[in-house]
Amino acid sequence: MTTLSPPSVRLPLALLPCLFLIVLVMVNAWCFGEDASAGPNQMALLLSGVLVSTLGYFLLSLSYQEMESQAIQSIVLAMEAVLILLTVGCLIGLWILSGIVPAMIYYGIQLFTPAVFLPAACILCAIVSLAVGSSWSTMGTVGIALLGIGKALSFPDPLVAGAIVSGAYFGDKMSPLSDTTNLAPAVSGSELFSHIRHMFYTTVPSFLLALLLFTGISFFYKPGEYDDETVRQILQGINENFSVRWYLLLIPGLVIIMAARGVKAIPALTVGTLLGAATALLFQPQRFLNATGESLSALEQYKTLIATAYEGFTLESGQPIVDTLLSRGGMAAMYDTVSLILAAMFFGGAMEATGFMNRIAQAILSRVRGLSSLIASTIGSCILCNIFLSDQYLALVIPGRMFRTAYAHYKLDMRNLSRALEDGGTLTSVLVPWNTCGAFAASVLGVATFSYLPFCFFNLINPIVAIAMAGLRLGIRYDKK
Repeated sequence: MTTLSPPSVRLPLALLPCLFLIVLVMVNAWCFGEDASAGPNQMALLLSGVLVSTLGYFLLSLSYQEMESQAIQSIVLAMEAVLILLTVGCLIGLWILSGIVPAMIYYGIQLFTPAVFLPAACILCAIVSLAVGSSWSTMGTVGIALLGIGKALSFPDPLVAGAIVSGAYFGDKMSPLSDTTNLAPAVSGSELFSHIRHMFYTTVPSFLLALLLFTGISFFYKPGEYDDETVRQILQGINENFSVRWYLLLIPGLVIIMAARGVKAIPALTVGTLLGAATALLFQPQRFLNATGESLSALEQYKTLIATAYEGFTLESGQPIVDTLLSRGGMAAMYDTVSLILAAMFFGGAMEATGFMNRIAQAILSRVRGLSSLIASTIGSCILCNIFLSDQYLALVIPGRMFRTAYAHYKLDMRNLSRALEDGGTLTSVLVPWNTCGAFAASVLGVATFSYLPFCFFNLINPIVAIAMAGLRLGIRYDKK
């Protein structure tokens, strides 16, 4: 790849495209709300990349062809992540069709114990979010049910919402089905399953501390009678529409074992997707019947599997809460995230080609005094992006591209960067009222962001634990190359 040698760049000029991007994103958040990442922010990144290229061409006299080539090379770096995301979309749709995800949710709800409501609610949301790979879906379905139970047991809504958000974001952060879990290693240059394994160092202790706090608080309340119609509707809806069997959970277990043994993400997820298709045919025959109740032909069954893998699974049971929870997945559902990655890599490539990214990194590095301050700066930058850019994805993308050079300078494995992005970017997005994640959570849970914020123990503890562990040199991987 051709490496440009741009002239010395002044910091205000390097920051100009970033300020331009911030203004566009804020306008998008005001105009489009939670739909800002479904097109408007992609356009903001593309326009910002065009501005970078224009400044490089006219003010720095750089070759357009070389800038374009370097931007394209930056996009190429994200192709593995794009393939993983498309595979994950297929896997989610087929795992729901096969009954794997419904079984995970069904048995997760069975673990619920009224005597320890808060930690049980947190664990349940973690299980569901791990299964579906989405904190939003978890909060908008099981979260609503748990709020109803909490009211019946006289728990304050903000406290219950904090437990729901903590569990939902633990699962979102650790699930290979989550778009943010795929996005963080994509922009940092690490690998999906290595990234997930590396997050255990900071995520598991933080989650255990959060559960300890929720357990302690639960002792101050006397639970009432456990009787919630919404939870029964979810269980009944799953039972009526799927054949729920415990051995369906062996397939996710196999994928986890493959990942633990070092199998690359794409082969492991592909095996899981194919097994999901086979399991659907074997254990969910009711999903392959025509209008008269007769079994579909082999050709029609094949069409159903392909349509589900591409378009996702759609459930029409007549029970809205169950339909919302299980109508998702498909390759097409990943296109917004894929386009965001491509646009962000174009912007980051242009920033690198003109030397703007390097100049900003130099300004940050000049204030970094060691490994712990580097990781703290990364997490802090993610939090600031969540506040000023109002979007969780951009809070991963921008710092991820900005800090890669700094982590290479300190000879750190890029898994440290991808983990820091999630510790600071993924988890704090829901704590900002005007961020798309915070706005969504407040809307579906009916609790103001600043009301549930003090009780999102996991989201608050994790960044602190990450910085503390960096200071103690715990859980840090160096680049052996």
